[in-house]
Amino acid sequence: MASNSTLTYTPIDEIEKIHARARAAFESGRTASLAFRKEQIAQLAYLLRDNEDRLRDALRADLGRPPLETDLMDFGSTYTDIKHTYDNFEKWARPQAIDFSTKYFPMGPKITPEPKGTVLIMPPFNFPLFLSLGPLASVIAAGDAAVLKPSEQTPATSALLAELIPKYLDHELYHVVNGGVAENTKLLELKWDHILYIGNGRVGRIIATAAAKHLTPVTLELGGKNPVVIDPKVDLDMTTRRLLWGRFTNAGQICVCPDYVLVPEDFQDTLVDALKREYHKFYPDGAENSDSLSRIISEAHAARIKRMVDETKGTIVAGGQADVARRLIAPTIVRDVPADDSLMSDEIFGPVLPIVPVRDVDEAIAFIRARDHPLVVYVFSEDPKFQDKGAYRLSSALMFGPSQLRPSSPVFKSTKSGAAVTNDTILSPGVPGLPIGGIGPSGYGYYSGRHAFEEFSHQRVSLKNPKWVDKIGFSFRFPPYQDHKRLLRKPALPPRPGTSLAAAAAKKWGVWIVLALVGASSVLLTKSGQLARLKSRA
Repeated sequence: MASNSTLTYTPIDEIEKIHARARAAFESGRTASLAFRKEQIAQLAYLLRDNEDRLRDALRADLGRPPLETDLMDFGSTYTDIKHTYDNFEKWARPQAIDFSTKYFPMGPKITPEPKGTVLIMPPFNFPLFLSLGPLASVIAAGDAAVLKPSEQTPATSALLAELIPKYLDHELYHVVNGGVAENTKLLELKWDHILYIGNGRVGRIIATAAAKHLTPVTLELGGKNPVVIDPKVDLDMTTRRLLWGRFTNAGQICVCPDYVLVPEDFQDTLVDALKREYHKFYPDGAENSDSLSRIISEAHAARIKRMVDETKGTIVAGGQADVARRLIAPTIVRDVPADDSLMSDEIFGPVLPIVPVRDVDEAIAFIRARDHPLVVYVFSEDPKFQDKGAYRLSSALMFGPSQLRPSSPVFKSTKSGAAVTNDTILSPGVPGLPIGGIGPSGYGYYSGRHAFEEFSHQRVSLKNPKWVDKIGFSFRFPPYQDHKRLLRKPALPPRPGTSLAAAAAKKWGVWIVLALVGASSVLLTKSGQLARLKSRA
């Protein structure tokens, strides 16, 4: 039995048995009950509430993170996600009617969300509660069984979850597997009904390849290099404060962190001076002495980030210190970073902010478009001209309902990303109701809230066709075939471009009158059929 300090790995030969137990428990049918699901989601919330102190200690040991960041981004976000799911999933689980169709409405067409089966959840190390228990709540709400494989890089938290989950949740339906590469490999050999993986693109490709062998649907959230575009007319105090907070929180180990800044070259000096002023407000006694700074997850990751900073062609204007043995990378600002710099080669996932000078917003857009679609595009601007009022955010069409359309920058119209955020950073994953997900290389599919419920559900179609339908015009489909053209009506097309709308409207009224008569006769036939059945019973 392998172990990693406080983390005991699940024996390899037990993993297939755990998978089988979860699948058998799902097949028993007890997750079909919405009341059962609701009770399990509530239990998940109390797992958090009853064990906050132990979980905080574990998170501190694993991440070296300040308490405020843990309470805000792990506990706060997890409670919000679980409560939102608890309050709303019964509504999400209702059968959904489709758009009205005169031809098919007697058949009662509808879509019913049903559980997929057994789901594998593979979260990362950076938010061990939010990215584990939030998706688990969605899986429970959808009626699935689950196996959670937390990160081996957070041994204290992963061990505690393995202890607590079977105490609070149904121990046959919901399981925890701990381990490293060998255990992950074994899990991916098995057939799942859905896999959620949150992490990097390299491992994401491995997950997708393994899932393809079983035709298993996959949700991938893979991060990437999230750009920030700065408008020179912006409020500098607000911009620098929110930008540095988003880059340095959790030591920059957040998938939606701003990864680099694109700024007009003639405004770079002004922005850098403002960033330096705000930096010294954040860390008045020096970053290395601050108790408001998280640690990097491992020495290997700290060494990787240090190497990127050491090899930069840009100029370090704040920070730059590193102590790999203590997993400490000082928050760092680097200006004049070229496109081919070491800091631009890959997602940094650390507290380093490169400033990339460009001629103007058009070059900034071209810079973003030449690279992989990111998880988020950020814009700091209050100028209506820069914002290009009235345009809808193309890259985040799934993020907002019709009542929440907002003015959008030309940057958003001209790029693609999972989210588009103006004048703030890293907040979107914590907003109830907004999905979390990327596009292309930054991932596909969504998790959190209703979108996660739908991701982990199968949308089952149903029709119930009464026998009288054949009597009023649907019998032509049976052999021997007759002249069907007079019976098989083609759908009405929209007005031909360039024709009079008034003439088209008059024609449409005639069609609606005919359809109303057909509908009325359908109702009469239904009632007469019911009356005949009642008489026959009498």
